[in-house]
Amino acid sequence: MVQRILFVRAVNVGGASMPMAEFRTLLTDLGATSAVTLIASGNAVIEIDMPTSGSTAEFDRRVEAGITDRFGFTREVISRSVSEVAAARTEHPLAVADLARSYVCFLGGVPTAEAIDAARLIPTGDDEWSLGGRDLHVRYAAGAGRADLDLNRLLRALGVVGTARNLRTVDRIHTLALSSTNR
Repeated sequence: MVQRILFVRAVNVGGASMPMAEFRTLLTDLGATSAVTLIASGNAVIEIDMPTSGSTAEFDRRVEAGITDRFGFTREVISRSVSEVAAARTEHPLAVADLARSYVCFLGGVPTAEAIDAARLIPTGDDEWSLGGRDLHVRYAAGAGRADLDLNRLLRALGVVGTARNLRTVDRIHTLALSSTNR
């Protein structure tokens, strides 16, 4: 069994309703065990049997298809191992004055050098971003609700999908994963 942390992009916003109890049922129906969710924004800790489930990327694609079938909208699923989430948090390169204003945006791939050059042209105002492999780190000076940096525009320039969680949520999902291991 392999433990994974799933991040679903943009759920329970803009009419994309996905009750977490139904999401846990979907994950179980797809073969995950020990499915636990955190807050209503599409975060889950699961265990999957790799020989049965295929690769982690294949499982993520099946979850995406399941979301479309069960809930009627399409959303990307990005997963990481517990150690990858811990590393993303530990390696956060930007100053953190407030956990709610600092984010890790988990990316679906690694941007090309050309895409990174294009992304550097996006205005940021007082906000900052830094890229580390498949993790985009963002700090919003005045908070995400009053951001100068347009994260969606930045992701389009980088040419990858991503879903962002503030460091408070990253810490909580990591702690949940560690406690799930010890059950």
